[in-house]
Amino acid sequence: MPLTSALTARRRLLGKALGLSVVAATANLAGCGWHLRGEANIPFKTIHIAFAPSSTLGNEFKRSLRTSSKIKVVDTPQEAEAILTPSGEARSKIVLSVDAAARAREYRLQLVVAIRVHDLKGNEFLPGESIILTRDVSFNEGQVLAKEYEDALLYRDMQTDMVQQILRRLGAIDRSRVVN
Repeated sequence: MPLTSALTARRRLLGKALGLSVVAATANLAGCGWHLRGEANIPFKTIHIAFAPSSTLGNEFKRSLRTSSKIKVVDTPQEAEAILTPSGEARSKIVLSVDAAARAREYRLQLVVAIRVHDLKGNEFLPGESIILTRDVSFNEGQVLAKEYEDALLYRDMQTDMVQQILRRLGAIDRSRVVN
């Protein structure tokens, strides 16, 4: 058998093996119950979001809510079935380790948001709850500007994760178990 036909046969065999592994991986994902995140299933038709107008988290949450669910975001609490009230939003940077010269080498970025979901009658659908997200980051004083940019990107990523966390919590609300 010439060398070129042996290489061609080997490529075909590798192509078939790759195709079979892709099919197996797809079947495995489908069989385990994994699926794409679909529309948020929130048990309200209208909601008022009481974040400050300047809150980037609040604006991203409203935008995400409008695009990922059928729920209508209203401007006043009187129009809403539910009111999402943030009772706190804080960002912090905590030093985790230092070097021999007492300079920070590693730190933790933290984003904490406290929320509650209620209506005007005093019923609480989600009593006060804090959501805490963290990211650990190394530090190098020779790359200060790059690390500041990395921090900003990580906070933006944490903000997106926070929006998804809040959406999942809203989707898990069982209106039949209202806390008075």
